[in-house]
Amino acid sequence: MSDQPNPTQNGDANGNPPPPLIVEIQYAKDISFEVPGAPAIFTTLRAQPQVNLDADLEVKQLQEGANVFEVALMLRVEARAQEAVCYIVEVTYCGVFTLNLPAEHADQVLHVDCPRLLYPYARTMVSELSAQGGFPTLMLPPIDVAQLLHAKRQQQAGASPAVGHA
Repeated sequence: MSDQPNPTQNGDANGNPPPPLIVEIQYAKDISFEVPGAPAIFTTLRAQPQVNLDADLEVKQLQEGANVFEVALMLRVEARAQEAVCYIVEVTYCGVFTLNLPAEHADQVLHVDCPRLLYPYARTMVSELSAQGGFPTLMLPPIDVAQLLHAKRQQQAGASPAVGHA
């Protein structure tokens, strides 16, 4: 192992500061696909199922005193047709991020910017799982991560959010 400092975390050799946000790694932490009514659901499904998307977010610091965080974006999709559940997809897609910025900006970056980077990958997983499960390919709509954060904070404060999950 080299004694040389990591240039992405300590700036470069020219004295330039490190980037404010470093994506260390992205990964699928948990994936679940369930078709509770198989095989009968395939004979009764005549149209595109109605889809309900629920999203949540969890942020945790990985080391006390370090600016390294795991951000977990959790998506749950339930597709229904004629009151029957066609399929349920649950994806927890995570990223480990290093922050090199003032503490007052950390909350915004961790709860809005990081999930915004993760969502396209989680969205692709849901799409591929629905297609490989024998259903029409599902393309999830974009979600407003800032709105999700606001709703979650209201819930944690004990208030009922005006807008539910994304």
